[in-house]
Amino acid sequence: MEERFANAAPLPGRIHRLHDLALDLWWSWHSTARQVFRRLDYGLWRTTAHNPVRMLRAIDPERLHAAAQDPEYLLFYDQALAALDQARSSKGTWWAAHGPPLNGRAIAYFSAEFALHQSLPIYAGGLGVLAGDHCREASDLGVPLVGIGFMYPQGYFHQRLSNDGWQEERYERINWADAPIEPALTPEGKPCVTAVPLGDRTVLAAVWRVRLGRVRLFLLDTDLEENAPWDRELSARLYGGDREMRAQQEIILGIGGVRVLRLLGIEPAVWHLNEGHAAFVALQRIRELIEKGISFESALEEVRRTTAFTTHTPVPAGHDAFPFHLVEKHLAGCWGNLGQHRQQFLALGEYDSGHGAQFNMTALALRTAANVNGVSALHGEVTRLMWRSIWPDRAGDALPVKSITNGVHVPTWIAPGILDLFDRYLGSDWLEQHDDPALWDRLAEMPDEELWAARQVLRIDLLAWIRERLRQRWTIERVGPARVVTAGAMLDPQSLTIGYARRFTAYKRPELLFQDAERLARILNDAKRPVQIVFAGKAHPADEPAKHHLQRVFRRALDPLFGGRIAFIDDYDLHVAHFLVQGCDVWLNNPRKPLEASGTSGMKASLNGVPHLSIGDGWWAEGYNGRNGWLIESGTNPDDLAATDSADAESLYDLLEKQVVPAFYERNERQVPVRWVQIVREAMRSNLPRFSTRRMLKQYVNEMYLPAIAAAVK
Repeated sequence: MEERFANAAPLPGRIHRLHDLALDLWWSWHSTARQVFRRLDYGLWRTTAHNPVRMLRAIDPERLHAAAQDPEYLLFYDQALAALDQARSSKGTWWAAHGPPLNGRAIAYFSAEFALHQSLPIYAGGLGVLAGDHCREASDLGVPLVGIGFMYPQGYFHQRLSNDGWQEERYERINWADAPIEPALTPEGKPCVTAVPLGDRTVLAAVWRVRLGRVRLFLLDTDLEENAPWDRELSARLYGGDREMRAQQEIILGIGGVRVLRLLGIEPAVWHLNEGHAAFVALQRIRELIEKGISFESALEEVRRTTAFTTHTPVPAGHDAFPFHLVEKHLAGCWGNLGQHRQQFLALGEYDSGHGAQFNMTALALRTAANVNGVSALHGEVTRLMWRSIWPDRAGDALPVKSITNGVHVPTWIAPGILDLFDRYLGSDWLEQHDDPALWDRLAEMPDEELWAARQVLRIDLLAWIRERLRQRWTIERVGPARVVTAGAMLDPQSLTIGYARRFTAYKRPELLFQDAERLARILNDAKRPVQIVFAGKAHPADEPAKHHLQRVFRRALDPLFGGRIAFIDDYDLHVAHFLVQGCDVWLNNPRKPLEASGTSGMKASLNGVPHLSIGDGWWAEGYNGRNGWLIESGTNPDDLAATDSADAESLYDLLEKQVVPAFYERNERQVPVRWVQIVREAMRSNLPRFSTRRMLKQYVNEMYLPAIAAAVK
């Protein structure tokens, strides 16, 4: 830590723990801790994109000395540091009261990406956001979880659009000095570096540590001078390169991840694989057990009993599969005394999805995990149908796939204004019990005027942020006039604002709204009841069709037919997401059913009082109750894609014209849209406790972790 801030202004003794606070991302979901940095130097806080590590390396010493003598500031500082110390303690937590004693063991959580903060861009989308929220909630509840992932020196790409709307990817190296990371150390105090056999060579991986209150996250990095140039690139970018690079990355993550835990002296009681990317964990664990003299069959059974696996996608292309020769080539150095069992292991991953048998990472995970779940009730059903051939001797209703619907971390995603309202009307301790549905019945006590005023402020803040961002694009990047128009220059702070922000891909149907452009234009340009739509999202660099979808949306934003009421916000990330899920009035989601496994952006919107307008897919199939948003449904044959698109678009237009827009613009004598506020209130009441990570993680503990722990003890 001292080296990190060696050239920074020294901290006065009274506030000497600011560096400690900045390097623990716990601050990012604790409102008092955020105020510690915000009040220190608000201008610098904004220009450093809310990154306290970078901020403290650049701050003027006079600011620090002034803060150290400011009683009001010191009150925030003392409260934040006391809360941080409590957040690192295992005493008094939910796990301490409900979890079994693990005697120093942990739950190892493997994921290819973690979305923690914009200063650490090692995430691409929903999978990483879910992983980040899972870790945050584990910290809050005291669940002894340890995360394992990759440190991508170039992170995920920054998105820029050309003047004709074509996505351009730009990669920037993460500045280690500005990132909330530290070198991981072994129990002997040495830098943690592991060797991973890969093909006919060995690749070294250094390990970084990220602190999240009670949770530790360890990230592997192959960008070391000792490695060959091509091996240094293995961890360079998230989801970069071809299939061969992907296979090598997943060997590093799975096999290297297990070796890292051993070096750190961490003994997992449960091994949780978040998607199939880390399924090679099974190979390393089986190998370790065989080296102890256990048979392959017994080793496999031991691994299966203590492994949990979460699958996130019903889209076949979303499951990594590799030719057998590729897997054998890169696992050659890993076989060791497993050589005689090579065929048995390869058989664990064998799966034919219709294009010939390959080594499928999801199939490997399903066959080596006793505890498996999909991420919504509907996705659980789809998963059982999609993968039933994995268990040919079991009936459909006996397939070992549970459903644990995703949730979102409430302290991270709630807007400050909504947080203040809840503090006033639910009590200052509401966060401790926010998964209790009975608590939310008290929202009836919240006056319509106050709830509406809070929602108005959030929309105005969103539009102000969009304008300021546009000003920066114009003055610093010298973007062309087309970019100015499409980025939201003509949006109105008082108009009904619909948000559509997610990864651009064909099955999410980003262009469904434009099925009938003339009808949409009439809805948007109604002089008395105007509507505007804010789009955001990235297309995968290799997904050309998705890039064309994005470009066509961009061009719609340029079309005078829509009167400047369509905007596209580029470079969608966690920072952008916060503004959108808090500031829009309606959250739109129209995937092709049943291809949306869960989705979580609509959950984040709902907890902030932004009603969901969605196809009955993923979480919304469970969340919609007829009073908390709107359901897009057409009842057509899903195999007829064109007819379904046309009917779903018709349903969407009809809902906008007859329900959504009228409810928003019907005002009483105090200019409050009473019917709209009731929908807002119900969106919060019904969705927040049910679709929070608090409910989700408790369900993981009870249905996945505890059974695995009990099985391991036998």
